[in-house]
Amino acid sequence: MEALRLLSADGLVTIIPQVGCEVATYKPQEIEDFFTLFAGMEGTIAGLAATRRTEAGLRELDTISARIGQLTDETDPATRSHGYRTLNRQFHAQIHTLARSAVVTEVSQRMWDLSDFLINTSGIDLPLHTALEDRHNDHEVIRRALWERDAATARTEMERQVLGTLEIMDRPAP
Repeated sequence: MEALRLLSADGLVTIIPQVGCEVATYKPQEIEDFFTLFAGMEGTIAGLAATRRTEAGLRELDTISARIGQLTDETDPATRSHGYRTLNRQFHAQIHTLARSAVVTEVSQRMWDLSDFLINTSGIDLPLHTALEDRHNDHEVIRRALWERDAATARTEMERQVLGTLEIMDRPAP
């Protein structure tokens, strides 16, 4: 029951008293509102990271980005989608590390879980595999801004990338 309460707190399930639980569903406007809020949060984190980053931390980010770049050569949609989801979380987690704010990272991690849930329940099979190249290009712009200590660009580009998830979720299946 405690696990279900945690899932409910994260917005992934709805507990129905005296009945059980069901997977949470969200209206399109709620999803858009969430990604707007999430984009602002991730943009703030990227802005902080640009001013607090370390060279060692940036080199780690470069390594993760290079792995995403290598994934663009993959032709299997399932491998591309799963690989990107995994590496994307690592990329953003590294930016959280660069921001050096435990409380912000903790709040954001819960939002990441809901984001993944919304993407994976959008009804589109392997939604991220078709966006891999564009997402990697977005990451490269953000990465360069972090290296240049350009907090405004890091923030703006991160917000744009996160909001771009809505377009991916609306894309018809290929």
